[in-house]
Amino acid sequence: MTAQPRAIGTALIQTKLRGTQTVLDDFRLSGSCRMLFPRRTDPVLEGVLLNTSGGVTGGDSFETRAVAGTDTHLTLTTQAAERAYRSIDAQPGRIRTHLTLQDGAQLNWLPQETILFDGASIDRSLDIDIPSSARLLMVEPMIFGRTAMGETIRNANVRDRITLRRDGQVTFADRIALDGDVQSHLDRPFIAGGARAMAAILLAAPDAERHLPSMRACLPQSCGVSLIRDGLLFARLLAEDGHALRQILIPALRILRGGDLPRTWML
Repeated sequence: MTAQPRAIGTALIQTKLRGTQTVLDDFRLSGSCRMLFPRRTDPVLEGVLLNTSGGVTGGDSFETRAVAGTDTHLTLTTQAAERAYRSIDAQPGRIRTHLTLQDGAQLNWLPQETILFDGASIDRSLDIDIPSSARLLMVEPMIFGRTAMGETIRNANVRDRITLRRDGQVTFADRIALDGDVQSHLDRPFIAGGARAMAAILLAAPDAERHLPSMRACLPQSCGVSLIRDGLLFARLLAEDGHALRQILIPALRILRGGDLPRTWML
């Protein structure tokens, strides 16, 4: 049987300081990856990732590498929600993201939601390397079917991994594995209690502890936040659907970022 055409895309973004402004030091794109750089009036460099293939399905492969240079401030987001469509291939769609921060760097990894459709097969990993002097804010939201459209996820395969190394040592690892009737798994009280949307938020920063009281005050009972070790705050958010998740997620991210989210989140 003739192999189906697959979407492949790679992106490399590396920053440096020019005076007080964060600018590109190295930048490469290939395949289905594109990027926009909105104009800003502050020293921050903001990049918006685009997947021109329109989504991810079995056999697709996407890789993003970002290096925030010494004392630079980089924010990365996506133009829209990513979509993981039904796979007709035994191979999953693969998404690999590697974030590296150098001394004194700040990096905000703020992609919009990944929406899973029935029959999706996705294998995603996020690897982060950070020194203790740097600051990282990360979010990974995921929606299991659009409830407003009556969608349910009765057959899917999801592998999602987040690993953070600080000063060369693994200090955080999060793993999600869901197979088969995902909706039934999510209905179990000790998994998601019927939620159809979730997000992981991680703040790695010297002052992470100071955000704990304000985060606990803004999150409903379906969510939890903890200082899991010095300088490392983690939150898991659960909501009934994507709209409800955003109502929780945006205020929480504003607290941790100390300002508004990229404009693509508001469109």
